[in-house]
Amino acid sequence: MTAPGKGRPPHDERAAHDERAAHDERAAHDERVAQLARAVSDAGIDGWLFAGFQNRDPLGMRILKLEGASHASRRWFYFVPAKGQARKLVHRIEPRCLDTLPGLKEEYLTWKELQAGLRAILGNARRVAMQYSPMGMIPTQSLVDGGVVDLVRSFGVEVVTSADLAQPFDSCLDAAGIERHLEASNRLGAILDEAFGMIGEKIAKGLPVSEIGVQRMMLDRFVDAAITSDGTGPIVAVNEHSGDPHFVLNEATSSPIERGDRLLIDLWARLDVPDGIYCDITWCAAVAAEPDRRHDEIFQIVRAARDAGIKLLVERFENADTLRGFEVDDAVRAVIVEAGYGARFFHRTGHSIGTSGHGTGVNMDNLETRDERRLLPGSCFSIEPGIYLPEFGVRSEVDVIITPESEVLVTGPLQDRLVTLLPA
Repeated sequence: MTAPGKGRPPHDERAAHDERAAHDERAAHDERVAQLARAVSDAGIDGWLFAGFQNRDPLGMRILKLEGASHASRRWFYFVPAKGQARKLVHRIEPRCLDTLPGLKEEYLTWKELQAGLRAILGNARRVAMQYSPMGMIPTQSLVDGGVVDLVRSFGVEVVTSADLAQPFDSCLDAAGIERHLEASNRLGAILDEAFGMIGEKIAKGLPVSEIGVQRMMLDRFVDAAITSDGTGPIVAVNEHSGDPHFVLNEATSSPIERGDRLLIDLWARLDVPDGIYCDITWCAAVAAEPDRRHDEIFQIVRAARDAGIKLLVERFENADTLRGFEVDDAVRAVIVEAGYGARFFHRTGHSIGTSGHGTGVNMDNLETRDERRLLPGSCFSIEPGIYLPEFGVRSEVDVIITPESEVLVTGPLQDRLVTLLPA
C-alpha cells in the first residue's frame, strides 16, 4: 500500500511509463499505415503488399517502422489496401512479429496455407505495389524475391513497382533533415578549405605533403567537427589518380602532391547523430599559381554540364512540371557528349543522398540504370559530372535539395573555376 503523500511505487511508475510508450508506438504505427493507405489511394492502385523474410527488405522495414523489431525467421506479409483494414499473414511459431502494426491477422503453418492465406489477405485486389523494379532497373527498389512476385501474379494480380510510393516515406527530407544536411555542408566546406590551404602552404615552403596525409588531416577534422563518414575516407587524388572516379587511397597507392599537379578532392560526411544527413562534394584544384590550359578546358566543360542540370531543375520546378531522374542525366551528359568527351564520363550524373551517402531515392541516371522516378519535394541528391582522362580527371559535385515549397536549393558554393593553391 502506498503511504499517503508518497507517490506511486517505482515499479508502478515503470509500468505506467512502459504503457505510455507502447501507446505512443501504436499511435505512430496507426498514423503511418493511414498515410500509406492514402498514398495507395492517390496512386490509383488497390494496395501495397509488403513481404518480409529475415529482414531482406530493409526499405519496407523502415517504411513500416519495424527497425529494431524482433528478427523474424519465417515469411510474413502485410497488405495495406486503398480502402478498409490492413491485413497481415504470419507464421504460427512467430505470430506476434507484426503485432505493432494495425490490422486483421491470419496465421499459416504449411506452404499450402501460406499460399491460400496470401490469396485471402489480398481479397479482391487486382493491382498492388511491391518492392519490385521492372527488369531489375533500380537495385535499391528491387528487393522482393522473383518467386514471390510469381506467386502474387498467379492469383491474377498485377504487380507494379512501389518506387514512387516509397519515396516520401524513406528518402524525402523534412525541414529538420534539411537543416542537418546544411550544417554538415558548412562543416565539410570549412574542412575542404583548410585542406587546400594546408597543401598550398606546404608546397610553398618546400615541405612534403601526400594524398594520404591530406586524407588523414581531414579525417582528424571530421572528429573535431563532430561529423562522420562512417568509416570511409575522402578521396584525395592527383594526376592519373584523379582519372579514376573511385580511386582507393591507402599507404600503398598514395602519391606525393607536388608543384604543378592537378588535384581532385571528394569528401562526404554527415553530422555524427543518428539522423544525420550526408553532404557529398567534389572540388578540383591546380597546385600552381595558374591552371594549365588543358586542365582549365576540361573543368569548364564539366562546369557547364553541371550547370545545365541545375538549369533544367530550376525551369521544371518553377513551372511545376514533372521531372524524372533520367532526364537530369540526359541534360548533363549532352553537354559532355557535344564537347567530344562522352566516352570519358562513365558514371551516372548523381545519386540520392540521405542518412547514407547513397540513398534510396531518385538517382540522376540514364546510364547505369534508367531512373524514371519523379523528383519530389524533399528529394536530396548530387549532381556530379566528370571527365576522366588517363593523365587526370575532373569532377564538379554539388548537392541539391528540392525544398518542401518545390524550390531548387543548391547547398554550398558552386565552383566556377579551378582553385589555385600557390600565390601568383
